[in-house]
Amino acid sequence: MASTSITITVDDVEYTDDVEPRLLLVQYLRERLGKTGTLVGCDTSNCGACTVHLDGTSVKACTMLAVQADGHEVTTIEGLAPNNGRDGELHPMQKAFHEAHALQCGFCTPGMIMQAINVLDEHPDPDEQTVRDGLEGNLCRCTGYQNIVKAVMAAGASTGGAHKAEGGAA
Repeated sequence: MASTSITITVDDVEYTDDVEPRLLLVQYLRERLGKTGTLVGCDTSNCGACTVHLDGTSVKACTMLAVQADGHEVTTIEGLAPNNGRDGELHPMQKAFHEAHALQCGFCTPGMIMQAINVLDEHPDPDEQTVRDGLEGNLCRCTGYQNIVKAVMAAGASTGGAHKAEGGAA
């Protein structure tokens, strides 16, 4: 199959690659760029484990082709923290998830965090139902969601609406 040249900025680094037109964005991120925090959980877009930000808006990377991201900015969980996490500092949402014990096995956590940031972008001061509705497309099989909702609300309260990704496009 013929390759297509794409240029994508991922976590503040520009990449130019030749890819097959049918390559999924999640495969490109994981297999070509080593961004293994973007997980493949279901291959059907039901779980949200592959959620990343495309130009600041959450998308499920298993439903998007890499060629569709050509010319865009992608932020993964690895690039979310200030300075892409090089100084060990966490993004406020990552801190909130840690402090609220909003994870157990951790499989859903990267996608859940990426979607939670998007929820706060759209609703800076959400109530519990708004958070639950906003996270609806992301599944967690371990926590029962209560601590996840608490974390999102705490992150919103602690940042006063300043919760966008500092290390990337979100």
